[in-house]
Amino acid sequence: MPGSNYSWTTLYSELNRWSESGKTANFWWRDDDAVEETVQLQMLDALSQETHVPVSVAVIPAGLHISLAQFLHSRENFIVLQHGYSHSSYTAKGWKKIELGGERSTDEIQAELITGCQQLSIAFANQFMPVMVPPWNRIEPRIYSSLAKAGFTGLSTMWARKTAWPCPGILQVNTHLDPINWRHDRGFIGETSALRQICQHLSATRLAQAGSTEPAGILTHHLVQNDEVWTFCKNLFTALNLHPAVKWLDAREIWG
Repeated sequence: MPGSNYSWTTLYSELNRWSESGKTANFWWRDDDAVEETVQLQMLDALSQETHVPVSVAVIPAGLHISLAQFLHSRENFIVLQHGYSHSSYTAKGWKKIELGGERSTDEIQAELITGCQQLSIAFANQFMPVMVPPWNRIEPRIYSSLAKAGFTGLSTMWARKTAWPCPGILQVNTHLDPINWRHDRGFIGETSALRQICQHLSATRLAQAGSTEPAGILTHHLVQNDEVWTFCKNLFTALNLHPAVKWLDAREIWG
């Protein structure tokens, strides 16, 4: 997209191009690191219900508390995905953190993921979708086939996917906007940067440069985000809801 000053006007101009092209700009919302009911989770629910946007929560099986299952029960605005198993890193000191890879065998990782999948299937029944969200959005390619063997049908990491099907039976749909500044006190990256991330993905997708059919994904972390991030998300969801080119998808519609 030409220019470097990204604003709400830029976002609407991009969405107008979708309308003019007769296309629908699909969006979805993923939130990571859920383990129990908290005040922040209640805030997540409130935002979802107020804006009528379904949210897919990535749950860490090893940390699962009964309060989370009790809270999400009967809340149809929530879908549960699997966030690794314990959100632990298995790399040598100095290397980037990774759970789905590192110094463990493929068989060991697969067995752990199966255990987690069984836990979530029991705890969340019809709300659970067998979609893997790797901790830190990192997964080694050698693990792809293990996901399919473990019964998963989906994968979600960060930024535009390289392929829709990293291996047979696994559909990858990523997120493309993370409003948290992880390198600087976990604050807000700022409105300009946030809108740049989403506008660039929308533009590339519309022009068939990023897989063309991948929905635009919004990533949040309810446990750590500050008031600025919450406010931006509310403003973004509200703005998107007002544009006729926008459609929100939940995980059922994506991974069906």
